Amino acid sequence: METSRSGAPADGAATTAELFYLTPTTIKPVSYTFEPPTGAEWQSGEYLPRPTRIADARRLAADPAIDREGFQLVEAPTLVEDFWNEEQLRALYYPETAALLKDSLGARDVHIFDHTLRKRMRPGALSFRRSVDGSPREPVGRAHVDHTLASAPRRLREILGDAAERFTRGRFAIINVWRPLFGPVEDAPLAVCDARSVEAHDLVACDLVFRDRRGETYALAYSPKQRWHYYPNMRRGEVLLLKCYDSCADVARFSPHTAFDDPATPQGARPRESIELRCFVAFDD
Repeated sequence: METSRSGAPADGAATTAELFYLTPTTIKPVSYTFEPPTGAEWQSGEYLPRPTRIADARRLAADPAIDREGFQLVEAPTLVEDFWNEEQLRALYYPETAALLKDSLGARDVHIFDHTLRKRMRPGALSFRRSVDGSPREPVGRAHVDHTLASAPRRLREILGDAAERFTRGRFAIINVWRPLFGPVEDAPLAVCDARSVEAHDLVACDLVFRDRRGETYALAYSPKQRWHYYPNMRRGEVLLLKCYDSCADVARFSPHTAFDDPATPQGARPRESIELRCFVAFDD
């Protein structure tokens, strides 16, 4: 297949869709996970759409790798029958995912600290804020990274306490393991940005306010240098690994990602359902 010098596929192996980026601002954006205080917005900052070329990652000359591009597709059969069953998630899926990360990435230790189930509830409308009414959370419709240089080590200490030391003896990362609950995914697929095409100033720290703590994520400011990809028609037996943080500065550290409305989505496509696990992953090097 013909490719450019950057490794991107030739035109014809891509789609063009609107992705939402943060407009540059001098005020730190804030998002709330609960009803905000009187006078405060659910989410501050302005996110505007830009037509963006999103290449078919299945047609790249070389498969993306999580330490190079910041994302990686992995074949991952599962014994889970019902991902909405909390007992099955804890008993089956958590151990499966820990073993997958050890086998595919050579990890020394894995601690899964969070999972999120998502379901598109409003076809044609991507979400910009969290659900607080008990309904499933929607796919996120803005380019972002789940953690920052500051929040990732802090979250490790908050969750593991003294046990965090076993992860900080060497290199550690936070990896988001994203899986569709059925396939092929035609509605609201996930776009991921090549970490090598993202400049430090493209990543804008945003406060994420919970009732009991304050987290921090990155929003993405637009740059024409950014290279976006997606995996069309993902199957239930595939997972996409996303780099949300890495303590090593010599590898990909952050992979911005977002759901998007694909112009090729057929009318009547089944609304996307997915699960993501966020994992502390320790390496010996």
